[in-house]
Amino acid sequence: MTDSLQKNELLAQAVRAQAAQIVQSLAAALTQRGWMMTSAESCTGGLIAAACTDLAGSSDWFERGFVTYSNAAKTELLSVPAHVIARHGAVSEPVARAMARGAVAHARAHASVAVTGVAGPGGGSLDKPVGTVWFGWHVPGVTETECRHFDGDRAAVRAQTVAHALARLLQLLPPA
Repeated sequence: MTDSLQKNELLAQAVRAQAAQIVQSLAAALTQRGWMMTSAESCTGGLIAAACTDLAGSSDWFERGFVTYSNAAKTELLSVPAHVIARHGAVSEPVARAMARGAVAHARAHASVAVTGVAGPGGGSLDKPVGTVWFGWHVPGVTETECRHFDGDRAAVRAQTVAHALARLLQLLPPA
């Protein structure tokens, strides 16, 4: 194993462990509020939902996950307008915002997290290089978006995306 591959694997493992701890805190916070959450995922392909449902009892606070890898899936399952994707691209602030709102609208949930990005190794551009991820979060009355750029290979980018998505959702929850 090359040094780069080993470094990326160690990073991904560390981030997955961090995400598991975040999930425990998020589960407690959502349960305390009697809330359910949902995820809308593109570049992570269901890893956020998997991280949540790895915790026993997650059906008390995790309602469903949408894996919307294609543009058509974003439109069909989350009601992201096709013209928004055509104008801004799938990896964009308007699409992440629409995904977060659409997830809540199409689920029995109070909160959502949405991610759309370029995990690599291909697919990047000058404007949206590999590691670019747009996030969207929705809690009652608030929709927030953010763009982050992560280093590493595909697994490392996706692991960092999961951890950041869940950590920020936890931060956005209002006091119980």
